Amino acid sequence: MTALHSNAAVSDHLSRRIGLRAAVLFNMLEMIGVGPFITLPLVIEAAGYRLSIYAWLLGALIAVADGLVWAELGAAFPRAGGSYAFLHEIYGPKRAGNWLSFLYVWQLSFSAPLSIASGCIGLSGFLAWFWPGLESAPVHALPALHYSNVVAAATCLLVTALLYRNLSSITRLAWVLFCGVMAALAGVIVSGFSAAAASGGWHMPASATHSTALVMGGLAQATLIATYDYWGYYNICFLGSEVRRPERTIPRAILLSVVFVAAFYLAMNLAVLPALHSMAEHSLSGSAPPLQLVAEIARSAFGLWAGRLMAALIIWTAFASVFSLLLGYSRVPYAAARDGNYFRFLDAIHPRHGIPHRSLLALGFVAAAFCFFSLQQVITMLVITRILLQFLLQHIGVIWLRVRHPHLNRPFRMPLYPLPPLLAMAGFLFILFNRSHAWQGVAVAGVIGASGTAIYLVRAFEKRIWPFAGRQV
Repeated sequence: MTALHSNAAVSDHLSRRIGLRAAVLFNMLEMIGVGPFITLPLVIEAAGYRLSIYAWLLGALIAVADGLVWAELGAAFPRAGGSYAFLHEIYGPKRAGNWLSFLYVWQLSFSAPLSIASGCIGLSGFLAWFWPGLESAPVHALPALHYSNVVAAATCLLVTALLYRNLSSITRLAWVLFCGVMAALAGVIVSGFSAAAASGGWHMPASATHSTALVMGGLAQATLIATYDYWGYYNICFLGSEVRRPERTIPRAILLSVVFVAAFYLAMNLAVLPALHSMAEHSLSGSAPPLQLVAEIARSAFGLWAGRLMAALIIWTAFASVFSLLLGYSRVPYAAARDGNYFRFLDAIHPRHGIPHRSLLALGFVAAAFCFFSLQQVITMLVITRILLQFLLQHIGVIWLRVRHPHLNRPFRMPLYPLPPLLAMAGFLFILFNRSHAWQGVAVAGVIGASGTAIYLVRAFEKRIWPFAGRQV
């Protein structure tokens, strides 16, 4: 049996400088990106007015259950890389853990840049308030491209440049960005309730009657979108090697982040419901709700200046989310390369700033390239790929670890075990398979998993590691 290395047994080359407040900050910056401002009308459109609130509640329940899994693993293995370190240790560093941790980094090579790019694409969409026609303006030299794509890619490169500095400077900048995020949330809530008051008070229109299957399918799709908006509560696990007192800080930061953000999302949903009376017409006509809908609500409540201010705050929020995403994910390829389980070129710490600068630059440039896709193409695939190739492996793994290594040092033990991982798995499987065309997304995730496995097997054969350890050529 391979010995496991808990929090005290492994030292890293990164300094532990992140406390609880900064940990919650980094989590919330990733969670509250441009996503909720764009997807609020999409959640309502998928689930209906009255069921939309249940999509946010179900998403919060899944986030809490899954967050408890992250909390136990993050406190036991507080290292750079998060899920990479978890899977590597759970399934054995010299056994299947080598394969699954490589597979995780491989899928992250697709999903992390796409997630970062989604924030940049959403940001460029809200710039249409200040640059009308931006999304439909083609680049003269390359008519297939639009200036909104160029702006999104430039934003990604700017964030990469801002992160190319020491962690103390990054934390100070993160607090400045966080103030704008809170202002954007407050603006949506206040303008939504103000618009409702101006139209005769808070009320919801009657919902249409649908079959049970259609209702459950709509709820599953809405919960999938809400789940995308909640993700990020685990961001601090990717910075595990830089957290002070990780055995206490990581679990608290995860749970506090989920509670705070769930409260904000529920308040936002309740605030905008009365202002979205036209959603039924959108659904019947087949036209999509406007991307800048929350800015439209602010304008209807307080005037044109409020709409512009809201659009500016959401641009700020999207920028902050991309900042936090790239900060956390840049540690994963570095951690894998340091272990010899990914490209060695990425195993480098900047001599002055103390950051994994090559990994940061690699993800930043790939994300800039993905900015030339549409926002709609990435959200569903992000969720499906990560559920199948990351989250479910951790849920099974935390149970497997309890069975195989009951005496492992666990500074945080999830309450009501094994209920949290079982609830999280049930929730994720519900949103995976209770949607139309569900198998298409699963098939794409399967291709990513199969290609990553093939690459791993070739490397494993060359390096004589599991499953070829000790075999002769």
